[in-house]
Amino acid sequence: MTSPRTRPALAILALWISGFLVIPPISRAAELKATHVFLVTTDGLRWQEVFQGAEERLMNKTNGGVKDVDGLRARFWRNTPEERRAALFPFLWGTVAKQGQIFGNSNRGSVVRVTNGRNFSYPGYSEFLTGAADSNIISNAKIPNPNTNVFEWLNTRSRFQGRVSAIVNWDTIAWILNAGRSRIPVWTGLLLPKDAPFPPAIPAWIETAQAGVTPIWGDLILDTFTSHAALQHVRNARPRAAYFAFGETDEWAHEGRYDLYLASAFNVDRFLGQLWDLLQSLAEYRDRTALVITTDHGRGAGLTSWRDHGAKTEESGAVWVGVIGPDTPGLGERASIPELTQGQVAATLAALVGEDFTRASPRSAGPIRDVLGR
Repeated sequence: MTSPRTRPALAILALWISGFLVIPPISRAAELKATHVFLVTTDGLRWQEVFQGAEERLMNKTNGGVKDVDGLRARFWRNTPEERRAALFPFLWGTVAKQGQIFGNSNRGSVVRVTNGRNFSYPGYSEFLTGAADSNIISNAKIPNPNTNVFEWLNTRSRFQGRVSAIVNWDTIAWILNAGRSRIPVWTGLLLPKDAPFPPAIPAWIETAQAGVTPIWGDLILDTFTSHAALQHVRNARPRAAYFAFGETDEWAHEGRYDLYLASAFNVDRFLGQLWDLLQSLAEYRDRTALVITTDHGRGAGLTSWRDHGAKTEESGAVWVGVIGPDTPGLGERASIPELTQGQVAATLAALVGEDFTRASPRSAGPIRDVLGR
């Protein structure tokens, strides 16, 4: 026991020690090199492919709907998981894994868990954008999200105001971001909410080319248009915080086309490489930009359940996260660490540029501390 006289001294000592152990991100803004932050997501991409590469038992016509088995194997099959994942995701494993960190390999004790219990898109996007699951979100309907998202909040901070935007593939994301309330300019290539601000200016040739393509899905365009629009947006508008979202990985998986699922995953990785090269070529962004990469949900692990996800598919609650930036230690693929949650993405995005989203939104999960400083 301690005496009444010693308690104040111990309390002061505890506060002094805690000042070294826990430093709120907001107080570290001056120490951080990153002044810009980008989020890139690809819908429904499994952690299995991210960490193990192409799955052999799906590389056939029966289980994977593959049209050209030999061609797919030549492109993505290798003898080891490390070789396969590098062939499928050359930027993720050639750059992020060497300079940043990747979480979510369940086989190595690194789990990133969805907490909304739904394991489908709207609840997942809302969780990683707002930092918390919302039990009232039970469908993918185009309903304005009542929860404040991290980009909306960053847009209220003086150094980010007017320099926050989103180029996304899946029209419902504009409602998830609540573009009308948040005033975040969003481009989807499709219809936006009536009260949304004017979308980011996109070169006319992209709009023309996209409009001339026979649509495959009613609520989604081809990722290539999103990719070109995002890169041109960075060149022309120079956003300080931006969100780029891709959708083909989920659609091709639902259609049982493992070959096109892999091809679209590879294309997202190629975009990531192009984006990173562009950012490092521009003085405003070079060595001053943090990049976070993730997904909204996982998928099943069976011969047919890989096509699906949802509350009844337990495996689809496991996701993954990659982070690279000037302040993130290069620890590579993480293993044997405490479980992370999808909701931590929102606060991590803010903390990477020295902002404290959890202070503004107490429901939000805290940031991933390991990526926040050297």
